[in-house]
Amino acid sequence: MQLFALGLNHHTAPLVIRERVAFQPERMGQALHDLAHTDSVREAAILSTCNRTELYFAAEQPQHAADWLARFHRLALAEVSPYLYSYPQRDAIRHVFRVASGLDSMVIGEPQILGQVKDAARYAEEAGTLGVLLHKLFQNTFAVAKEVRSTTAIGANTVSMAAAAVHLTERIFERVADQHVLFIGAGEMIELCAAHFGGARPKSMAVANRTEERARALADRFGATTMRIDQIGEALPRFDVVVSCTAAPLPIVGLGMVERAVKARRHRPMVMVDLAVPRDIEPEIAELDDIFLYTVDDLAQVVEAGMESRQQAVIEAEQIIASRVDGFLHWMSARETVPVIRSLREHAESLRQAELERAVRLLAKGEDPQRVLEALSHGLTNKLMHGPTRFLNQAEGEHKVEAGRVVRELFNLSRDSH
Repeated sequence: MQLFALGLNHHTAPLVIRERVAFQPERMGQALHDLAHTDSVREAAILSTCNRTELYFAAEQPQHAADWLARFHRLALAEVSPYLYSYPQRDAIRHVFRVASGLDSMVIGEPQILGQVKDAARYAEEAGTLGVLLHKLFQNTFAVAKEVRSTTAIGANTVSMAAAAVHLTERIFERVADQHVLFIGAGEMIELCAAHFGGARPKSMAVANRTEERARALADRFGATTMRIDQIGEALPRFDVVVSCTAAPLPIVGLGMVERAVKARRHRPMVMVDLAVPRDIEPEIAELDDIFLYTVDDLAQVVEAGMESRQQAVIEAEQIIASRVDGFLHWMSARETVPVIRSLREHAESLRQAELERAVRLLAKGEDPQRVLEALSHGLTNKLMHGPTRFLNQAEGEHKVEAGRVVRELFNLSRDSH
């Protein structure tokens, strides 16, 4: 059984592709169960964020995973295959270590991805698809991410998505303090955005969410008001900045809704930041003259700032990861030899037991103890040497030299032993 990783991310696929293969939380259990019953797949976990969709799985062969991913999302394989990467065992382990440590993120060192990887492990555990290999892999992944963050400066000067959203807003409006901000959603990303925008002290903030309790809890923290999702269209003209990040499968903010808001605002500009995948805001809205719509991909140019200061930390982190990959592969290798070691010990024990019983019978008959001990030792030696001797005698041609090398190494024999 081998470990594999397969997926696409912001490096390999545009947003229009990423949103088509994103997994909604409510379908994650079904997806995991379906994937784990694909040919040859035995264990499976799925990581799905705004920047990536990745499958981590244990299988004999990886070729069916790409077919499954396309089929599950009702796509032709040819539509997604140009954007996919597939990593075999060593590369797969290194990849998940890098992802959880923030080295493969749009924002190098960003901390949110570790929580998302933990969610992926939790979903897999709840679905019953987290077997021994993936369980151990994720345990090691979390330990590596912790080591990287605690021993390097990978998280220093991190430009987060939330900070980038504020930065982009300031390109349009000179002062965020003069604007009214609407947040759609109440998850972790919106919470981070609310904290960053709140630091700029806008005139007002509001939170719209499907679950009123979550909206109220977030709003109370930042002195914001709340509204229902179905009230957004009516209230939209009041807001200068809209930041959205939900798990909705379809857009929440449509073109007609925004056209009416622009008219009501008498064409005053509006900044819209869509951090959701699939998108919450219809992409056609970007074509309106008075709307400045940014997606997660548009934030890339902002988050590049500060990269130079983190380069040394990235080098140190990569060294840690390389070492931990070797350690995990050693564990896997040792795990594979456990059944062989157990069988070898059981075989030796059965031989010992048989010779001991024979010696006890001879002693009970009054045989000379010295001769019985001699017979016992000779019997054990002959039986234990039978396998290696037969292995050497049956080897032919070029295999004879290799057989000799194996036996010398196995029994720690010097070349001049006779």
